[in-house]
Amino acid sequence: MPFSLANPLPRLRRIHKHNVETLKASPLAELSGSLGDLGTLLPLMTALVLASSISLPSTLLFTGAANILTGAAFGIPLPVQPMKAIAAVAIARKFTLEENTAAGLVVASLVGIFSVTGLINWANRVTPVPVVKGIQVGAGLSLCLSAGSKMLAPLDWIGPWWGDNLVWAIAAAIFLLFTLAYPKLPYAIIIFALGIILSLVSPSSNTSTPLDGPAIPIVHPSGHDFYIATTTASLGQLPLTLLNSVIAASALAADLLPSPPYPSAPTVTELGISVAMINLVGCWFGAMPACHGSGGLAGQYRFGARSGSSIILLGSLKFLLGIIALWKPAPIVSVLAGIPKSLLGVLVLAAGVELAKVGESVNTDARDLRVLDHTQTWDGKRLKELDARERKERWMVMLVTVAALLTFKNDAVGFVAGLAWHWGFKAARRVEEWRDRQNGRPFWRSVGHSRGESVGLLRHEESDRVA
Repeated sequence: MPFSLANPLPRLRRIHKHNVETLKASPLAELSGSLGDLGTLLPLMTALVLASSISLPSTLLFTGAANILTGAAFGIPLPVQPMKAIAAVAIARKFTLEENTAAGLVVASLVGIFSVTGLINWANRVTPVPVVKGIQVGAGLSLCLSAGSKMLAPLDWIGPWWGDNLVWAIAAAIFLLFTLAYPKLPYAIIIFALGIILSLVSPSSNTSTPLDGPAIPIVHPSGHDFYIATTTASLGQLPLTLLNSVIAASALAADLLPSPPYPSAPTVTELGISVAMINLVGCWFGAMPACHGSGGLAGQYRFGARSGSSIILLGSLKFLLGIIALWKPAPIVSVLAGIPKSLLGVLVLAAGVELAKVGESVNTDARDLRVLDHTQTWDGKRLKELDARERKERWMVMLVTVAALLTFKNDAVGFVAGLAWHWGFKAARRVEEWRDRQNGRPFWRSVGHSRGESVGLLRHEESDRVA
């Protein structure tokens, strides 16, 4: 929730009004948008449950409650999704419940410290926007690659089961294209309902899923658990959470949902504290380590969500399923695990494309290009004009960030590479300015015009003298 020291009640009232009005105006769009991030949530949550790394009832109850509180506090479709790096390591190394809990607690504690001390706000101020855009584009393309390699590529044309093959994937993709002409069509609801039906009639739905241990455990990680978790999962998750789940998510919220008519975008400090609170409460009870994410926000926005009511609906559904899972968790896991990868893959692919396309505004409508100028515009707002060199440099910084992120599959590497290119361009300009001063700086550089503009001015002055 917002953590400003000012009285939060007026803001909460505005958010509540926005949520209610948006839900009344477009209920199907909000419900459809609430399901836009399931392509990421369901596979990871199900795999972690089957590996006994998390508790299904705890995960549904605590992440459902986090969805409800997040929607009520921020008023935008901000997701609560798995910490992907921790989930990947936990699945690969078969983490115990204690090790997975320790990994989430370490990341939450560090994110909370960075948020409370203001370090995360400072990092957001000094991070160049093209680097942030690069993180967003890289995350979107990573989702697309994940959908293609892990969900769609292994599929066959006809088998091994008729309900999950490339034919269904192509049909879902064509249906997705159809929604371009009919954007209010609740695509995610239809695809998710179809997935549930196919899961219920699949041969695997008759198999039982053994789940051991208490429904809601109280976890006590040891020092060794914290050591294993920190050295294998937490250090890889921390930059991903800070960059993609906090800084990039805050920037994306401002880009997709500019205020007004939407509530103001959450600050990086608010998002950081929110992530810390979700995990410092839920992880002790075996819940899945979770965070906010720009990919989930893009996915839910793509399928129609425009307010916090969408994730309040999703949170309520998860909370209800969590209560049911206290008595019978196995059937829920079996149904979720049986949803065809062909359908989930297309959902993830669409979310990835929606996130990646925010890079198009790096030189046109990025937040660092918006300046106040009451002398030239009626509303006091205008966009900073960039010359050809500045546009190329910003594009290159974003591209290098994306390339490094995808090459090494690490947000931190992409972040460092983007910063290196950004400051490299800055240093090159300084060297050129110093060299020009030594050799007699050209007129077109000294007055701040582009070279073409200054050549035109020189010719104009020369013609005046001749006349």
